[in-house]
This record gives sequence, C-alpha cells and structure tokens, in this order.
Amino acid sequence: MLEKLHDTLKLRTNPLLFFASSTFVLVFVAVTLVIPGASDRDPDSEDYVPYDEVGYGMADFWSAAAGWIFEHFGWFFILGVTVFLLFLVYVAISRFGRLKLGGDEESPRHSDMAWFGMLFAAGIGTILMFWAVAEPAFHFAEPPRGAELGIEGGTEQAARDAVGFTLYHFGLHTWTIFTLPGLAFAYFIYKRNLPPRVSSLFQPILGDGIHGPIGKAIDIFAIVGTIFGIAMSIGLGTTQIHAGLAARFEFTEADWGRLVIIAVVTIVATISAVLGIDRGIKVLSNFNIGVSVLLLLFVLLTGPTIFLLRGMVESAGTYVSILPEVALWNDTFGDTGWQQDWTIFYWGWTISWAPFVGIFIARISRGRTVRQFVTGVLALPTMFTILWFGTWATALFDIELFGDGGVVDQVLEEGAETSMFALLEHYPWATLTSAVAIMLVGVYFITSLDSASLVLDDMCNGYDGEGRPKGRTAPHQRAIWAIYIGVVAAVLLVFTGEGGVEVLREVALVFGLPFFVLAFFMMYSLHRAFREDAGELGHLPSRRWLQTLPPEEYQRRMEEDDPELVEAVVAPDYAEGTQPENAPDVDHAEQPEVVQEYRIRTGEQPVIDPTTAEPTEGDDSSRG
Repeated sequence: MLEKLHDTLKLRTNPLLFFASSTFVLVFVAVTLVIPGASDRDPDSEDYVPYDEVGYGMADFWSAAAGWIFEHFGWFFILGVTVFLLFLVYVAISRFGRLKLGGDEESPRHSDMAWFGMLFAAGIGTILMFWAVAEPAFHFAEPPRGAELGIEGGTEQAARDAVGFTLYHFGLHTWTIFTLPGLAFAYFIYKRNLPPRVSSLFQPILGDGIHGPIGKAIDIFAIVGTIFGIAMSIGLGTTQIHAGLAARFEFTEADWGRLVIIAVVTIVATISAVLGIDRGIKVLSNFNIGVSVLLLLFVLLTGPTIFLLRGMVESAGTYVSILPEVALWNDTFGDTGWQQDWTIFYWGWTISWAPFVGIFIARISRGRTVRQFVTGVLALPTMFTILWFGTWATALFDIELFGDGGVVDQVLEEGAETSMFALLEHYPWATLTSAVAIMLVGVYFITSLDSASLVLDDMCNGYDGEGRPKGRTAPHQRAIWAIYIGVVAAVLLVFTGEGGVEVLREVALVFGLPFFVLAFFMMYSLHRAFREDAGELGHLPSRRWLQTLPPEEYQRRMEEDDPELVEAVVAPDYAEGTQPENAPDVDHAEQPEVVQEYRIRTGEQPVIDPTTAEPTEGDDSSRG
C-alpha cells in the first residue's frame, strides 16, 4: 500500500521513513490544533488547568515532560557536551586527524571563505541575530551566579559574567554539538560510502542492521526531531521579524502577521531548496555573512569605536577564563533553576536539530581532513561568535553603564525579540539599520529552512541528491519538508496560547534527550571506524568502502540498468585489497539477493587494484 501511494505521488524515497515521519507530524499538528493547551500557562492563575486533571492540552503535556527532563537529566546535558568537546579535541590532535573525509587524494569542494559562510546557513545565523543583544541583557540584569558569588545586577561585574556566559552558550560548546555528528556523517558518508542517514553513524555496531528495524527507528526519530528542532529556530526568527516590523513599520501585532511571515519565508525557502546548494544556499549564505559583517562594522564605526574594540578583545579573555569553570557547572548549591531556562535548554534544543546541521556541514566539507574539519567547524565560527557577541554586548553595556540606558528594561518588559531594535535606536539611521537586521534574519531564516529541506530529503532518500542525473531526485519532496517545518512552527507559535515560543522550547528539549544518549554511542562508533580503516599503527592509508545504497534504491537502479551498481552494495562492505596491512580484520558482508541477482545477470564484480585502490578495467576476478 505504501509503495503504491509512494509511486502515485511520484516520490523517490523510502516509503516507510517518509510516511511514518509525515504521519507523526500531521497527527501532531492535528492534535495540537484540537487541544492546544490550557487557557493560562501561569500555575498561579485561577484559570490554569493542572497537568493531572482532565482537560489539559498539548502545551501542558510538553511542559510537564520538559520539566521532568530538567529535574532528572540536567546534569547529563552539562556533562555530555563537555565530553563531546574533549573527544573532538582528541581526534583532531591524534593521528586520525590526517584521515580524509572522502578519497585519500580528494580536495575540498568549496573555498575556505564559501565554506565558512555556509556553516551559518544551517540555522545558527538566525540564533546569532536573535540573541546578540538579548542574552547579554538578561544576564546583565540577573547575573547567573549572582546569588552564589554575590554579583549584583547592572554592575561591571555583572557585565563580565553576562558576556562570559553568552559566549559559553554560543562558542565552542554549541559548535561541538554540531561538529560531532557532522564529523561522523562526513566520515561514514564520504569515506565508507554509506547512506546519508543517522543510522549509518552506527554501522560499526549495527552492520547491515542499519537497513533493519533499529536503523529505521533511529532514522524516523531523527527526521521528526530535526523538524521540531528547526521549527524552534524558525519560531524565534519569526518573532524577531514580527517585532521589528511592528516597532519600525507599524506592521500588525496580530497572530496572523506571524503566519504571513512564516508563509512567505517558506515559499522562498522552497524555491531555494529546489535550486540546490550551489545556486541557492551558497549564494544566500555568502550574501548573509557579508551583510552581517557590514552591520557589525556599522556599530563599531558609529559607536564608541575604541571602547567597543577593547570590550571585544576583553570578551575573548573573559570567555577563556570562565570556560574551565562553567563547563561542568551545575548550579548545585545555588539551585536557582537558572540553567533550566538557559544552558540545559540550549544543549537540548541544539542537539535536537544537530543531525540536520551535521549532514549539511558534512556535505559542504567533503575532501577536508578530520583535523581540518574539527578545527574549522569549532574554531572559525567560535572566533566569529566572539567578535559578534563581544561587540554587541559591549555596545549594550556602554548604553547601560555610561549612556541613557533603557535597553535592558525594554528587553525585560517586551521580550528578547525586541532587543536588537532597541539597541539600534541609540545609533544613527535606526530605521534603515533595523530594516537591514530584519532582512538578515529573514535570509538566515530562508537558508535554514531550505538547507533543512535538502537534508531531510537526503535522509529519506538514503543517498546524496546533489549532482545526481535527472530522474534520480524528486524536487517536490524537498518542498514537502519545507512545508512541514513551516506548519509545525506556525502551529506551535500561534495556536498554543500566549506561550508559543515556550512550547517550541519544550518540544525541542524532549526530542533532544534521546539524541544525547545516541551521541555517546556515536563517539564509540566513529572511533572504532577510525581504528578499523586506518589500522592501529603506521601511516594512514585507509580501506576503500563501496557505495552503500538502501535496498529500495538499489532495486530501482537495477531496473534502470545503472552501470554504477558495479561499485555499489546494500550490506556495507569494503573493496578487497584496500585495507592497510596492520588494520584489524573486518569480515566482508554477505550481500542480499538483490545484489547477487545483479551480479549474476551482468557478470560484473567490483574489482580494485590494491596498489591504487581504484577500479580496474577488464578484470573479471572475484572479490573473494
């Protein structure tokens, strides 16, 4: 039945993954529309409906689930991200850092500048715009460790702590959450030639079970979790665009205004997604990073330039000094609950959409070494983050400590989404710069959504759709994923009452916990693959792995008489004669009937010359 519906819709994907994920999203949307939530989310209100009474809605369900996770697993989130960071540093400086993410002689496909720009296309650009002023403002008013260290809000010490914690949240630790799955995807997709699915990251553990029930369950959960994680980012971007339009251009403050914003951006993102990376996302990303730098330079040059430069440099020192202390800080003795609203939420939300960011970063990083990948994805964005937040935060503190003030009060009263526009009011040409900021958020919004739809499409296809011959991809599949994300963001933002953004946060956190657990298995799986392919000692030639296709895609290509199948398998396997002499033995996988049928019918066998690790011509010998 699923196959028939799949073919009727002219899709080219895995029917189970596509329809199971779609069903979950559509049921979620329907249930949320029918029972959105309690009339008032304030527990002290007379109209509030407790969770344990009949009548509570989806908003209350997610709030209760997130509260339970905060209470019992907050420490696990704090520990996990720091462990991931230490693991990445280890693999980068180890001999495995010389391994190529692709063929041993392959070169990077994008320049360093284009690569750097596209790193922000995966969603983090929207977050940088949203929190650039908002988070330092909140921490300046209410220092995270105020009760513990006696820091008073609104002081110079509060300013230092505010910028330190802001950089902790958006520096190395956030990019660690993206780098770990990104490295794993890049290795297993481009070194072992496995399908671009989350299940592929566990191939050393599951073997050909990546195509089985466990692998399918992992992939379905990853697809659904990614949709909700990106929806959170889209929700934040929508509220900021809406706030800027309402404040500067008298745009309606009604909920339908948010729906219009989401609809417009979804349409534009869908067009960009259909165009692909080189013609769509790459162009938009380069434009975005350029305009972002111009906006930053505007603040530097029209504000107290020397003061801002000094503050930016000092912010880097504050971050370096505070990092060892806060990396494992759990607010154990103060127990103020601050981390639930900030650090734990950030880590849970970020990892819920890390599979999407990981695949996207892997796709733009092919041909780089492990060391280049880890260093670049961790260091370059973190350096830019320090420049970005250091400048905006120092500008905020200048206004609050030495100027007219008022920005922090406005943020606390009207919400984080107004923060950047409130600060720009203190600079020349506020209307123009606010318009530029709105445009930036919108374009970051678009690149997040279109890159997400591309990645979700690949995760369901089981192969990289970029560069495939016509007929191998169905562009309308990408449109479907973009629409799903837009609909989920709209439903949670508009139809769950006053706490729409809060519900988005809670849903993302619930999906984040299982990913955190899987990330520990991911580290083991990746390290095991390094050891198997490169050997324990000596230089680092590696096994050459044949391209692994999902069974349904192999069957389709066999029916199309695809000559490339001579170098493809279904059960993950490597080419005979390409393993280093001192590498641990890995048994060849027994291929299923569809592969045997193809080989018998064509008389073809994948043959590798051990001296070049490349296919030979005219050689009929068996792989053994």
